[in-house]
Amino acid sequence: MLVGVPMQSLPSGRSPLSRGSRAGLGAAVVLLAIVLMIDIADGSEGRYTPLMLVAPMLAAALAHWRTVVASGVVALAAIVACLFVQDRVNVTDGVTMAGILLATGVSALVAHLYQRQSEHLAELSKLASVAQQAVLRPIGPQVGGLAVAARYISSTATAQIGGDLYEAIDTPFGARMIIGDVRGKGLDAVRLASIVLGSYRHVAFERADLRAIVADLDRAVARNVGDEDFVTAALLEERGGTLTIVNCGHPAPLLLRRGQVIPLDPPAPAPPLGFMPVARPRVERLEPGDRLLLFTDGLGEARREGEFFPIAERAWRLLGHGTVADGLASLEAALVEWVQGHLDDDIALVLLEYAGARLEAALALPSWEVGATEG
Repeated sequence: MLVGVPMQSLPSGRSPLSRGSRAGLGAAVVLLAIVLMIDIADGSEGRYTPLMLVAPMLAAALAHWRTVVASGVVALAAIVACLFVQDRVNVTDGVTMAGILLATGVSALVAHLYQRQSEHLAELSKLASVAQQAVLRPIGPQVGGLAVAARYISSTATAQIGGDLYEAIDTPFGARMIIGDVRGKGLDAVRLASIVLGSYRHVAFERADLRAIVADLDRAVARNVGDEDFVTAALLEERGGTLTIVNCGHPAPLLLRRGQVIPLDPPAPAPPLGFMPVARPRVERLEPGDRLLLFTDGLGEARREGEFFPIAERAWRLLGHGTVADGLASLEAALVEWVQGHLDDDIALVLLEYAGARLEAALALPSWEVGATEG
C-alpha cells in the first residue's frame, strides 16, 4: 500500500562509503588534479594553487564529513607535490595551505551539522510514515460483492506526508467505502485522518443512512480542527447492485462502463466535513463489469509543464483491463511517467468492480429507504 520505509537512517550521500561521498571525493580529486597540472605546466610559482581551497568545500556539498577531511588532506598533498616538482617555497603556498586547513575544518563542521539534521528529519519521516501506514490498513481484495484494490502514491521526497484516507468494509447495510482528503499535511493531517477513519469504522456498522454517517463524521471533525480546517470526503454504498454516493466537497468518482467514463457528480454541491454539510445522495444502478475509480485531488492536480493529467480521456484504457489491481498499477505507471516522477501531492486511489448481485442480496434500495432505526 505505502512505500516501505528504509531502515538506513542516513540519507543517500552522507554515509562515509555512499555514492554521494564517493562522488564528492572524486570531484575534489579531479579539481585538484586540474589545478595541479595547470600550475606545473605554467610554472607560475603558485598562482593557481589557491583554487585548491575549493576542494573541501566541493566535497562538503555531497559527502560525509570524513570525506571532506580526506579531500583536505589530498589538497595539502597536492600543494606539497607542487613544491617538490617545482622546487619552490613561497608565501603564497604557505597562505594557501593555511587556507585549506581552515576551509577543511569549516566544511567538515558544516557537513557534520547537515548530517545530523538529515538524520533527524529521516527519523521524523520514518515515524510519520509508520503512523500513516497504521491509519491506512490494507483493503480488499473482496468487499461484499465488489472486487477492491487500493494504492497510495507518495509525492516527491521533499513533500510532507498527506492526510489522504480510504476504507472499504462489508456491513449489514451493504459494502461501504469512504475516500477523503484532509486539508494540510504532516502529522496533524495524519492525526485527523485517523480520527475520521476511526469514527467511520464504527458508525458504518451502526447507521442505516449514509447521511447520518456524514453527520457523525462532521461532528468528529468539528471537535478536532480549527475554523479553517476541513476534510473532503465521498461515501459510497453498494447494496444488491444499487450504488449510493454522498459527496462532501470531494472529486466525483468515475464510473467506467462499456468503454465510457462517466463522472458521478452529486445532484448538488455540499461543503466538506467540518462545515456541516447537507449532502443529497446520488443513486445509480450498477451493471456487471462496471468499475468505479475513487481518487483524491492529487490526481486532478498532477501536471506536466502546466498540462493536467488527462484522467477522463485515459481512464478506460488504463483501468479497464485485467484485475482491479492491474488497472491501478497501469494508472500509477502512466501518472508517474506523465509528471516525470515529480508529484506535488500524495494520491490515494481505490478501484472497485461490480461482478453482479450476490445471491443472498435482497431487493436493492438506497440506505435511507430501508426504514431501519438508526443506532
